[in-house]
Amino acid sequence: MRSFTGLRWLWLITLAAPLFIQYIPEKQAPEKPAAKPNILFIFADDQRADALGIAGNAVVKTPNIDQLARSGTRFANCYVMGGHHGAICAPSRAMLMSGRSLFHVYDVLDGVRTMPQHFAEKGYETFGTGKWHNGAQAFEASFQKGKAVMLGGMSDHFQVPVRDLEANGKLGKPETKGFSTDIFTEAALSYLDEYAKGKKSNPFFCYIAYTAPHDPRSPREDYIGKYPEKDIPLPANFKPVHPFDYGEAQVRDENLAPWPRTPEIIKATLSDYYGLISHLDARVGDLIQSLKSKGLYENTIIVYAADNGLAVGSHGLLGKQSLYEHSMKVPFIITGPGIPKSKVSDALVYLYDIFPTLTSVAGLPKPDAVDGKSLAEVLNGKANGVRESSFTAYRNLIRAVRDQEWKLIRYPNRDYTQLFNLKKDPFELENLAGKPAYQQKEESLKKLLIQWQEQTGDTVAYTAKTILPMKYEPEKFERTMDKNQPKYTQDRYYKK
Repeated sequence: MRSFTGLRWLWLITLAAPLFIQYIPEKQAPEKPAAKPNILFIFADDQRADALGIAGNAVVKTPNIDQLARSGTRFANCYVMGGHHGAICAPSRAMLMSGRSLFHVYDVLDGVRTMPQHFAEKGYETFGTGKWHNGAQAFEASFQKGKAVMLGGMSDHFQVPVRDLEANGKLGKPETKGFSTDIFTEAALSYLDEYAKGKKSNPFFCYIAYTAPHDPRSPREDYIGKYPEKDIPLPANFKPVHPFDYGEAQVRDENLAPWPRTPEIIKATLSDYYGLISHLDARVGDLIQSLKSKGLYENTIIVYAADNGLAVGSHGLLGKQSLYEHSMKVPFIITGPGIPKSKVSDALVYLYDIFPTLTSVAGLPKPDAVDGKSLAEVLNGKANGVRESSFTAYRNLIRAVRDQEWKLIRYPNRDYTQLFNLKKDPFELENLAGKPAYQQKEESLKKLLIQWQEQTGDTVAYTAKTILPMKYEPEKFERTMDKNQPKYTQDRYYKK
């Protein structure tokens, strides 16, 4: 009986075995780690933060850059920390590439570990095109591939001297080509095409540094007159001349229009400035379309930023050699996988925060020896900001500090102070310094400015030993024209 029962159970088990086997879950293969995102970094030259439709500018049309902002996050309070000299773009780019603050890096990046170097060391393929204002050797050390590289600060947009990175890792001899915005875009498109046709075994870091909308104010022919001068409003803080001399009244940028500035000359300047920006925006659209057509868009983080702002008529100025908002504040947009959509952050940030931010969102180790702060927690909503205030500096002539509401600008060589309530007076028109009702606020910001100086290694005294006069006569200034101005700008801005 026992034997029969044992045989019966053996028979039943044999019949049921396939059913048991059928439901045994298969051992799943380990998931592959998520692919590292590509990086497309688009850097404009001399574009103020409000020269975008998405930033509230009702005149200039920037649909492609606006769409980047809608598909990602825009930082409304991004600053360049300042400059050691009039060519702000050189220290600005050095700060961007190194992640270091103004007083911890200078213009030339030789021997400094840069953002593309860091990405290359972590397995990225790096490519650069466009303006490089930080020394040829630093470009050669930073990028594995390069095409149409312009060494220096500016050129005639129609006659751009560009070099390619050759097989020996050195930049070749310059060839003159034009138009700048098209040259650099086509170089980047060519790289993306080459990458898409290759093995794509490593993600890419593609850096495109435009020279627009930096002067010469000479748009490509089909963008001349795109913005009729009669339809362009003057800046809300337009002035014929700056109300006092602070030491840079005749720096190169200020020679681009006569004194006093007239409404007509500023409207003409803005017409050309906006034309350059719209051309740039159109080519940004081409880059985005290329990513989409090649199946690269969904896994690419795109950054759009600029090296510094520009006055273009604000406060009687034309250039960026001041610490007003229009000159120090820049666009900064980031979009791509994992980046919140349609978000605008009021966090106080610097361009040199971008380096550690990109390493965070790309899942790379934090770079060493950087002053910048990762904005990853601002992006993911865990923090509203990374600092309570920001500090800017220009030569030994000006220092400024701001918090979310107030801003103090100090001119040590003139023993002069400006105090603005940015919430009520965003155009910095009503100086509240010296007024008894605001004495406490002025003193607290003075202490904050000095703290920033101590933390950053800035040694300029709050008040200089020798105080220079503020009075000047700009209408008596003689103008000089630099060699890079083409016939269009000569005829438009220099002929009487």
